[in-house]
Amino acid sequence: MSKDGRVLLLSGNEAVAQGAVAVGCRFFAGYPITPSSEIAEQLSLIMPRIGGKFIQMEDEIASIAAVIGASLAGVKSMTATSGPGYSLKQENIGYAALTEVPCVIFNVQRGGPSTGLPTSPAQADVLQAKWGTHGDHPVIVLAPTYVREVFDLTVRAFNLSEEYRVPVVVLLDEINAHMREKVELPASVEIVDRTKPTVSPEEYKPYDTSFGDIPPMANYGEGYRFHVTGLMHDATGFPSGDAKIVGACQERLLRKIDANVDKIAASKCRFHEEAETLVISFGSTARSVNHAVAELREEGLKLGTLRPLTLFPFPLKELEQALSSGKTKRILVVELNMGQLILEIQRYVAGRVPVLGLHKADGEPITPEEVVDRIREVHR
Repeated sequence: MSKDGRVLLLSGNEAVAQGAVAVGCRFFAGYPITPSSEIAEQLSLIMPRIGGKFIQMEDEIASIAAVIGASLAGVKSMTATSGPGYSLKQENIGYAALTEVPCVIFNVQRGGPSTGLPTSPAQADVLQAKWGTHGDHPVIVLAPTYVREVFDLTVRAFNLSEEYRVPVVVLLDEINAHMREKVELPASVEIVDRTKPTVSPEEYKPYDTSFGDIPPMANYGEGYRFHVTGLMHDATGFPSGDAKIVGACQERLLRKIDANVDKIAASKCRFHEEAETLVISFGSTARSVNHAVAELREEGLKLGTLRPLTLFPFPLKELEQALSSGKTKRILVVELNMGQLILEIQRYVAGRVPVLGLHKADGEPITPEEVVDRIREVHR
């Protein structure tokens, strides 16, 4: 024990459970799937002890539906899954985005497509996390690297979800979900709750934008009429096909994230403003990158790293700092897939410098040696 909190040996999946409980999550619905099952196992033990609810649903579709329902009733809610299950959740994630129901989805990535490699690591759900559900929709995607960071970003995921009334996706992978590290948990964490209505039930409209882009949210059962539909709707929550109403709703859904990028986007950077080669990585792959970059900097190579904690919205401010320094000659994106985040980087960089990649998807992690070899190849 420490005077500030608890010192524990935790896996990433166990850190998810600890962080969720610490920030006030009291409802979990899910379906077992490797390599996320330990999250459900932990919460099945913890939730009953603290007055929460754990339910194993019949499938992944029902799981996210139950999470949305619990959140509408005022309970901070979550689910956890992996690739195939995450695919099944997509329609209801879109429902949560349009109806603006706070919820958190943990996707512990594994090899795919289809059943793929259930016990092997991958980072191949990056674009699915952003674009998996149909239509233009808001979403926040976080990507921790270390086990303590899993705890911290779990807390942040719930806080962002509550603050912006949006689904938040946390992308782990098989490696940082199952590895164990010594973690000192804080004695307390910041807790953000959704804004509640200050008007009477008679005056309440669930999507009243006169209060701003993020309307106050009443809980089911508190006497407020709250109509929820997956159709485009007006301020009352009832369906509308009026082009002006629909257009305004669509723009507001995106604006509530886009207008707050500086508050939401986060990253960890080292030497990014002085690097000739900037290496971008996330999740467990960033461990290999950090090791390789440290080794090569000792040899005098001018390298820097940018590790996004939020994949979406991407921390473009830090990327622009590197580009505008005039020193960056190339960018190397290292990810455990065949090339996903690199597409976003290339789109933003727009040809100002070459954007190169190191990719693989064979069920094995990217090693520091592979990163070293690729950096030596491109850093000329």
